[in-house]
Amino acid sequence: MSPEAQAIIEARGLKRSFKVRGNSIDAVRGVDITVKAGEIVGFLGPNGAGKTTTLKMLTTLLAPTDGSAIVAGSDLRRDPVGVRRNIGYVSQAGSTASEAKAGEEIVSHARFYGIDAQTATERAKALLAALDLADVWDRKCGSLSGGQRRRLDIVMGLIHQPRIVFLDEPTTGLDPQSRANLWSHIRKLRDELGTTVFITTHYMDEADSLSDRLLVIDKGEIVAEGTPAELKKKVSGDTITLTLREEKDAVEAAGVAGLLAGADEPAVEGHMVRLHVPDGAAALPVLLTELARAGIEAIGVEVNRPTLDDVFLTLTGRSLRD
Repeated sequence: MSPEAQAIIEARGLKRSFKVRGNSIDAVRGVDITVKAGEIVGFLGPNGAGKTTTLKMLTTLLAPTDGSAIVAGSDLRRDPVGVRRNIGYVSQAGSTASEAKAGEEIVSHARFYGIDAQTATERAKALLAALDLADVWDRKCGSLSGGQRRRLDIVMGLIHQPRIVFLDEPTTGLDPQSRANLWSHIRKLRDELGTTVFITTHYMDEADSLSDRLLVIDKGEIVAEGTPAELKKKVSGDTITLTLREEKDAVEAAGVAGLLAGADEPAVEGHMVRLHVPDGAAALPVLLTELARAGIEAIGVEVNRPTLDDVFLTLTGRSLRD
């Protein structure tokens, strides 16, 4: 089996319950998660869905109530120390002290992993250069921009050369330019450093742009997984909008469109017809051919792919930030 095909996370039936006023509340209800080496996996879920609880279990910050998991080659329940040695974790809150110098913070963090000062310094300078932070070694952390400080947090999460790094809301609070810049560096973690990335985010565009594959959790269960394109196609399909010259043409066009394989019931709005199909690129030529045979001329045609927001609303009935 090639390294790319090996699972770096293999969780089965992972559960976590809490006691609240004498009652047992199931925050996570038996999730199965597989992450392959070399992937960037996005983990999405509305507030209260079990996302944070699952993340805490996978990073050994919270013990599972039931289930099992192998993370980076170590058993989550039997060898949590082994898990911690092989993962990096970058929290949403960050981990640097404002008054400390960046280089000193990284080396000090590395020492906790038993890395000698010389090796830590060499690794730190290489990582800083890789993330465009070569000039911050002697600068105080508090003087860095938000984007620089988030990249510094990632350097600290990578200093012990983990096989997988968990990024919890890495771009929260950053301006659009800093977010886009950080995205490019997250891709470099996989492409140039060979690091597997498990990322939670509240930004749909971020999940869409970065993730090789998505896992969606709701009410403590994984409700969908796949590439962004697969989820869009599977859950929402594409929308075809036709504009006709007259309303009677729209009614006739709707009758023709409704015969397409996999199409839902077309909606007529004045001169316009809208319908959902599994694959707009495949359905559109067939539809236009059938309209031409029926003597119906469309003066405008649009095909719109669903967004991850559409997928999320279909799956959970809520937006990501609800």
